[in-house]
Amino acid sequence: MGESGDLISSLLPLVALFAIFYFLIIRPQQKQAKEHKQMLADLKKGDKIVTNGGLIVEITKVEETFFTVKNVDGSEMKLAKEFVARLAE
Repeated sequence: MGESGDLISSLLPLVALFAIFYFLIIRPQQKQAKEHKQMLADLKKGDKIVTNGGLIVEITKVEETFFTVKNVDGSEMKLAKEFVARLAE
């Protein structure tokens, strides 16, 4: 009986550490990823976005895995959806 009590008391700090790690790091990261995925799904023609490279472009066509975007100078290019950072303000 004494050994099982020692086992529980030695595992308790590890469980507490994992719980803290989960609520401070993992859960907020999952929430942010879910919001980003929803933002990508809601993008449409005419929206202005910021890419991971810092370019501000306008969406001209929405495709399955790419956006066709127009740069400030009027040139068009394709952008993979995973390189969209956020909506431009």
